[in-house]
Amino acid sequence: IEMEDNQSSGQYDVNDATLKFVKRRDDITLDDDPNILRAEMSCGHAVSPQSLTAWCRSLLDQGQYKFYCPAITHGTEKCSAEWPYLEVRKLAVLSDSEQAHFEENMALLAAAEYCEFKSCPSCESYVERQDLSNLCVICTICTAVKKKSFQFCWQCLREWKGPAAHSLRCSNEDCVHPDVDKLAKCTNMRLSYVNNVECPAIRACPTCGLLLEHNGFACKNLLCKRCKVEFCFLCLKLKRICNPICGPYDVCSVAPRQTDIPVWKR
Repeated sequence: IEMEDNQSSGQYDVNDATLKFVKRRDDITLDDDPNILRAEMSCGHAVSPQSLTAWCRSLLDQGQYKFYCPAITHGTEKCSAEWPYLEVRKLAVLSDSEQAHFEENMALLAAAEYCEFKSCPSCESYVERQDLSNLCVICTICTAVKKKSFQFCWQCLREWKGPAAHSLRCSNEDCVHPDVDKLAKCTNMRLSYVNNVECPAIRACPTCGLLLEHNGFACKNLLCKRCKVEFCFLCLKLKRICNPICGPYDVCSVAPRQTDIPVWKR
C-alpha cells in the first residue's frame, strides 16, 4: 500500500545515505531487539523512530521544548546533549500531523518562557507585558479605538484603577493574583523521602514565579520546567545555596506559604 506524502511509515529508509545506521541496543529504551533498525544521533547514541518520538513527546508533556539525550554514559550520569529539532524531526520520522503537534507546542512553550501574553479584557486581543514589575498594561488597540489610553490590570484583568505603577495590585476590589489564591488555599503534603516533613503542596518558583507541585517522592529539590533553575521545595532557596548546608534528603527550614509571586528578572 502506498502511503500519502503527508504520512510517515515510522521506519527508516535503509537507502538514506545521510543516516548512520548501527547494530546495537537502543540507548533510550535499552531494547536490544536485533530486528529493529536504529540510527545514531549527533551525540553518538542509538535510537529508533519510536523511542525517539516517545522520549521527545514526554519532554513536551513536561513543558520542555528543547530535546536532550537521556542516554546514561557513566554510572548515573546522563549524556544530556541537546538535539536540534531538525535532527529530531528527521530521525524520529515524524509525519506531518506529528510535526504540527511538535512545532505548535514548542512555539507555545517558547512564547511562555520568553514573553508574557494575556487577552485584553475589553477587545480580547493579545497584549504583551513589557515591564514584568508593573501590573498596569496599555492595550494599544483599545487606546486607538477609544481615542484615549486604555489600561488594564494584568492581575485581575479589569480596567485599571489607581496609580499607574504598582507591582502588587490595582485599586479594584478583590484584585488578587489567581496564583496567589492557589498558594493560599492549597493543601499541605509530606515529602516521604525527607523525614516525612510537611510543607505546602504548591510553591511558586523563587526565580520565575511558575507554580509547581512536588510528587512527594525523591529529594526535596525541584527543577523548574520554565526557567530551568533548581530550588529547594522546603526553604525555597536555590539548590546551590541550600544543599551544601543541608543535603537533598535532609530537612532544612520550611518556608511559610508564599503571599506573592516572584517576578522573573530575565
